Amino acid sequence: MALSAESPANRHLLAALVGGAGSGMTTLVEAVLHRAGVIPRAGTIAAGTTVGDSQPEEVARGTTLTPALTFLEWDDDDGGGHFALTLADTPGHPDFVGGVDAVLSAADLAVVVVSAVAGVTAGTRAAWESADAAGAPRIVMVTCADRPQASFHRVLGELREAFGPHLWPIELPIGTEEDFRAVADVLGRRALVQGPTGRQIVEPLPPEVAAESQSLLDEVTEEIVSHYDALLEAYLEGDEPSFDELQARLAEQIALGDAVPVIVASGVTETGVDRFIDVLCRLVPALTARDATIRTKDGTRIPVARDPGGEPLVHVFDVVADQFVGQIAMLKVLSGTIRPGDRLRNASTGAEERLGNLFRLRGAQRLPCDTLRAGDVGGVAKLVGSPAGSLLWTRPGGHALPPELPHRPAVYSVVLEPVSQADTEKLSVALGRAVAEDHTLEVELSGGHTVVRGLGDTHIDVLVERLARIFGVNVTITPAPVPFRETVAGKARAEGRLKKQSGGHGQFAVVQMVVSPLPPGGGFEFVNSVVGGSVPRQYVPAVEKGVRDALERGGPHGHPVVDVRVELVDGKSHSVDSSDMAFRTAGSLGVHEALAQAGTVVLEPVSSVTVTVPPTYQGAVMTDLAGRRGRVHDTQMTDDGDAVVIAAVPDVELRRYALDLRSLTQGYGRLTITPDHYERAGAPSRA
Repeated sequence: MALSAESPANRHLLAALVGGAGSGMTTLVEAVLHRAGVIPRAGTIAAGTTVGDSQPEEVARGTTLTPALTFLEWDDDDGGGHFALTLADTPGHPDFVGGVDAVLSAADLAVVVVSAVAGVTAGTRAAWESADAAGAPRIVMVTCADRPQASFHRVLGELREAFGPHLWPIELPIGTEEDFRAVADVLGRRALVQGPTGRQIVEPLPPEVAAESQSLLDEVTEEIVSHYDALLEAYLEGDEPSFDELQARLAEQIALGDAVPVIVASGVTETGVDRFIDVLCRLVPALTARDATIRTKDGTRIPVARDPGGEPLVHVFDVVADQFVGQIAMLKVLSGTIRPGDRLRNASTGAEERLGNLFRLRGAQRLPCDTLRAGDVGGVAKLVGSPAGSLLWTRPGGHALPPELPHRPAVYSVVLEPVSQADTEKLSVALGRAVAEDHTLEVELSGGHTVVRGLGDTHIDVLVERLARIFGVNVTITPAPVPFRETVAGKARAEGRLKKQSGGHGQFAVVQMVVSPLPPGGGFEFVNSVVGGSVPRQYVPAVEKGVRDALERGGPHGHPVVDVRVELVDGKSHSVDSSDMAFRTAGSLGVHEALAQAGTVVLEPVSSVTVTVPPTYQGAVMTDLAGRRGRVHDTQMTDDGDAVVIAAVPDVELRRYALDLRSLTQGYGRLTITPDHYERAGAPSRA
């Protein structure tokens, strides 16, 4: 049965759960679905039975690799009414941050999930920075509160130290570790206890948290009313805001980004989960009042009101390949109303799309619906010309783009080798679809090789598995070759001679040339110094082509030759037997002879490497770079207090540097690698 599309306007919230791997995001989503009555029991990661992690690659690794949308409906216990929620469980693994960026570009709210055991980790900081880059309002969920060594107060201190004092705890755990049994609702001055049936029961605050809860209430109230003159005046006169007033004003501050509330729950025991959903519902009016934004070609930002009666505008924020139905586009309707059969146009490419059956997503499950209105999130299959990051509208012309995603430079490269001829024929199409899904993948054809670049080895491994499972393309992985070059070591004069006679017209061409080095970065220079017509003018371009052919094929060491000047000084021709092909061949032969005489020097590529780490890791990073023949050019400090190390490092030393840096800095290191220049090759420092 199709889901109803008649829920009140602005009652659908897209909340992205973001955080480090192991923070409890997937378990929390399972608990929410169970509490909402969507599933009879919560699945587990260990058993591979969770709603979100449905792909074989995720089940095998026990971690989320692609964003999973889960739709549910909920009646707010505090009388707020009926709401629709879509939770997006996003990857915590750093190789798949592209999926996090895609969801955050459409999300109404980012829920930063932090383990009460592990606390603030590199993954937490990365998630916070992603949400910050997207301009998404945030709340913090401290989960795993029932586990041994869990400490809400320790984690709260870490959060405030890392992200600032505007994090306001509006809940406290009642009971610690295995005895965690309820949450103290600070604003409501009440305890929410997990009842025998699982539904929360309202009780008075127990003595052990009453004093701290009152202190926090005073602190939060003062912070909230300070933003509203009328409220502040009333508060100073002794008139405290009501519970509903506090919640409404807090929601406004969250929507503006001026406040980040901190709440607590356990996804395993489900303590605090009902309250978590109620908090999300209470935020809906303020968050859904925010305009979406789109961009013009020149980068101008245009606000878009969430109006079901407005002009249809749809954001395709993510795409995932399905082996049975093809590509599934994840949509958010920014304005207007869409239905199956509607025809829309891609606002950046002009491609026309006809919408098929619409559905809401609950992991791998597709729930049919007949209408999606402004603010709704859903999916549609088989859009042919709209990859992730597209806008669709009804306008016949014009150009628009969704918010720009953060640049995530690829830092790990491999070559994909097709196993069979059939795989070769299908590989380019399959990779094209993979890149349409994931903007952090890069594909390049170089020297007859298919080079794929990503964010790490797991990123590439999962790509290879998905190529086989979804697209039926089997490949093997080999290390990406380092593009060495050669340059001529000195000056040499040589002759290229071609003389063949086999009946009829023969082949005759003689060229004499001088080959000499250019300064580094000089490229290639061809000079015609022939006088007297010994090489007829019409054959000179053919000589240059032959020279270029020889340099590209490689010098004595087998690498393309660069930074070289070739001067054509003399030659001979025949009125009958000379031709373009003869002089092209002679030019090639002459260069080979000159390179053999002068000798060549092997050049290796050197990249500019920028590493950003907390200061405690700066020394270790600089020592490691020195061991890779790196030369540190500069060190800086960011406004956030991180250290930035800028160095020049030979590419041969960087093949696994992204992985080694992650291990060296416990995941805190951020890396950019930019090709810079070539220099005389030295001995590699390591295998």
